[in-house]
Amino acid sequence: MIPYITSNDFFKKKFGCKIIKIPVNGGFTCPNRDGSKGTGGCIFCSEKGSGDFLCSADMPIKIQFEKMKSIMHKKWKNGKYMIYFQSFTNTYAPVEKLRKLYTNALSFNNVVGLSIGTRPDCINQSVLALLKELSEKTYITVELGLQTSNEKSAFFINRQYKNEEFKKAVKMLNSVGIDVIAHIIFGLPHETKDDMLNSVNYAVDCGIKGIKIQLLHILKNTRLAEIYKNDPFKILTLEEYCELVVSAVSALPENIVVHRITGDGPKKILIEPKWSENKKLVLNTLNKYFTEKQAVLKGSVNGVV
Repeated sequence: MIPYITSNDFFKKKFGCKIIKIPVNGGFTCPNRDGSKGTGGCIFCSEKGSGDFLCSADMPIKIQFEKMKSIMHKKWKNGKYMIYFQSFTNTYAPVEKLRKLYTNALSFNNVVGLSIGTRPDCINQSVLALLKELSEKTYITVELGLQTSNEKSAFFINRQYKNEEFKKAVKMLNSVGIDVIAHIIFGLPHETKDDMLNSVNYAVDCGIKGIKIQLLHILKNTRLAEIYKNDPFKILTLEEYCELVVSAVSALPENIVVHRITGDGPKKILIEPKWSENKKLVLNTLNKYFTEKQAVLKGSVNGVV
């Protein structure tokens, strides 16, 4: 038994069927790239804004959707779809542009909702009003990148916003009934186990409804790659990562949905950790650690430990 609510279970209960998430590229940029907040983006962010597996923004969303759907169909034959605006900051545009983009995506056959990836400093009253309006007709969730609650680490990775802005954005979204999924990175340079677990606890305390835990990937052509080349820092081992994930997830409140416990780094540009290339190995090892954790807990309850 997996000791947490998976996104698959959550969506099956909510919609009564398999929900297939289709990532698309809406052609956005980021205030941390265009000079509004900073330049260069977060130091770990790739040239494609974490959308390395996506279609080009030059391709219409409808075509992107159909193309990605055909790929997903090889794995899942039946289900409905949720469109995930993934690349860069997907609320960073005039509201009318957002409205047109979102409503267009929602018009596609068998699409039951949107998941919108963005930054907490790009949630304003106009965006909030639009999301509230859409959420009254369909399911909307917003994915916010916290990455870390350690302000020193946040400065180091060039995040360009304070923790309080994350907290404020979650409160705003919750006030109109929008579920928030927090992104947390494990393995940021010089962070301790406590730092990483504290980031998860901070996000939970802010009122999130879901979480994505991501292993830090050092990718070619990023500022992080330059830093690592010039001053190598410790990389988490597979075992350390699994222990951290199990500790974090096991301590989550029962209502928090776990949308991800690892992630893919494109092999062509992945520098470290090399072990993360084998996703099957990572998932199998995580399952092993969860099984062992459950056995220890069960033994403790029965007086064995």
